[in-house]
Amino acid sequence: MKYPLLDRIQAPGDVKLLAETELPRLCEEIRRFLIRSVSSTGGHLSSNLGVVELTVALHRTLDLPQDKLLFDVGHQCYTHKLLTGRRAGFAALRQKDGISGFPNPAESDCDAFVAGHGSAALSTAIGIARAKKLKKEPGKVVVIVGDGAFTGGMVYEGMNNLGMLNNLIVILNDNKMSISKNVGQMANYLTKLRTDPKYFHAKAQMETVLENIPVVGVSMIKALQGGKQFVRRGIYHSTMFEEMGFQYIGPVDGHDVISLDHMLNNLREQYAPIFLHVVTQKGKGLKPAEENPGEFHAVSSIDLRHLMDPELSPKDSFSTIFGSALAELGGEEPRLCAVTAAMKYGTGLNFFKHAHVDRFFDVGMAEEHAVSFAGGLASQGLLPVVAIYSTFFQRAYDQIIHDVNLMKLDVLFAVDRAGLVPGDGATHQGIYDTAFFSQIGIPLYAPANYAELRHWLRVLVLQERGPRAIRYARGEEKPALAALGCSGALYDQIETRPGAEVALVSYGAQTEEIIAACDLLYQNQVPADCFKLLRLYPLPEDLCETLKRYRLILFAEDSVRTGSVGEQLCFALQQAGWTGTFLLHAVDNTHLLHANVPELRRDQQLDAAALAADVLDHRKENAE
Repeated sequence: MKYPLLDRIQAPGDVKLLAETELPRLCEEIRRFLIRSVSSTGGHLSSNLGVVELTVALHRTLDLPQDKLLFDVGHQCYTHKLLTGRRAGFAALRQKDGISGFPNPAESDCDAFVAGHGSAALSTAIGIARAKKLKKEPGKVVVIVGDGAFTGGMVYEGMNNLGMLNNLIVILNDNKMSISKNVGQMANYLTKLRTDPKYFHAKAQMETVLENIPVVGVSMIKALQGGKQFVRRGIYHSTMFEEMGFQYIGPVDGHDVISLDHMLNNLREQYAPIFLHVVTQKGKGLKPAEENPGEFHAVSSIDLRHLMDPELSPKDSFSTIFGSALAELGGEEPRLCAVTAAMKYGTGLNFFKHAHVDRFFDVGMAEEHAVSFAGGLASQGLLPVVAIYSTFFQRAYDQIIHDVNLMKLDVLFAVDRAGLVPGDGATHQGIYDTAFFSQIGIPLYAPANYAELRHWLRVLVLQERGPRAIRYARGEEKPALAALGCSGALYDQIETRPGAEVALVSYGAQTEEIIAACDLLYQNQVPADCFKLLRLYPLPEDLCETLKRYRLILFAEDSVRTGSVGEQLCFALQQAGWTGTFLLHAVDNTHLLHANVPELRRDQQLDAAALAADVLDHRKENAE
């Protein structure tokens, strides 16, 4: 497919060389490229299709990297990457040695900040804008914030500390809800009037003069602003942003690239922080994504000729098995509730919503609220299940401790995408939950296949009480793990070899690698037994007694090393009097790649070959 205008953009700033009349065609080419490229590699599709025109207009106006452009959430940055000379990298988007799916300053000086979690970029932008003021540096700081981020409290914390930053522009990418809905000719007229450069210049000049008048100058400015706001209250349905110190503009059409280009150029001279409300269509340019933007938010490689609605025919995964099983349990237990944070489809809770809509709660991008809300439900005798990705549970650590665990409330934490996660790199790895749940004394379970997930979810919902957690991997079960079935035990010996003095131990998805490592060791005349843990914390009562007979134990886990289950097991064995050798393979979080899971395991020395080699090397050293 040919992209004659996109081909002319090879470096930052090249988009400024195009004629204004060429911009709509450039946007069409970018949209075609993104659909074709992301359908091949996978990635975030709907959100990027919605911000093409806005990003093009910003790149026409800004001077990167002197100006700073931030994204909330960062997965909206694909057009930005195309316009900064990284088109070739899209062939390996989110793959090992390819470009990241999020902004990454190590990749380009045009990327101001890593941004993988939502609702945070405004606070970062305010910090950067304040730093520019302190250092007397020129340049604007622009942050694009999706409307979903406004369901999280951190945005409002940032706005509350805004100050008079006349080098900050906040753009609301409104593709779902209208926070301040202005309609009619008067609103359109005021939008044009208030973005006129003459108006901005006169306003800035007037306030500069007034500020220099001793004693009364600041008071006169406040009086004028008060009168202005009084008039606007009669016109606008919401003045929240202006009350917080912004100059509010909008709503404006986010797909009229020429109008956006004019408007953003007019905003170069500003006298206050600006809040620009831009209305876009998520998934624009791909009809199925326009109709179901949530389901095309993040996709694997897809066949554009045979698109289907993922909700109607979802592929089996740990998330869908969890969601359907929880919906069934909701029919048996009327106190059961389901809570998620803007991830209804990702966590599989769409099944629960369809079956028990009055007991389903999507609280938006507000993980802290989700956990405290669940604590409130549990305090009144209900049985809430909070289903959130592992990486996002990190955001609610204090609430888990303070609002659930201190009172030992009956909240079940369902930790989705636990362990190594492909594609998104450091921002989305689910490697910390085993440490932080166990450190505060919350029982933690790790099913390795669907049968175990169904069994232990039933146990944890209907029988166990108090704070408790169940973690499971992204994607589908592996055949080697599905073959293990479900014993209902807290741990299983899954491989037994005569004369074994070596034990390999793991849990969850990582169990696949110790099974393969056991076979590799056997091929090298080293018999080894394999153990799979189901309950990670507290460790099963008789586990240490079972393992004490082995001279060498290798523990492999796809979680961070410090505070890991392996560290806890090693200490427990030593306390029990064991004097053998303990080899721990865990995640080194100082270098987390965006790659697929097998590549991540190889990089982290968690693949079968690395595990077997470590055992063989140790035995060789001790034999010499």
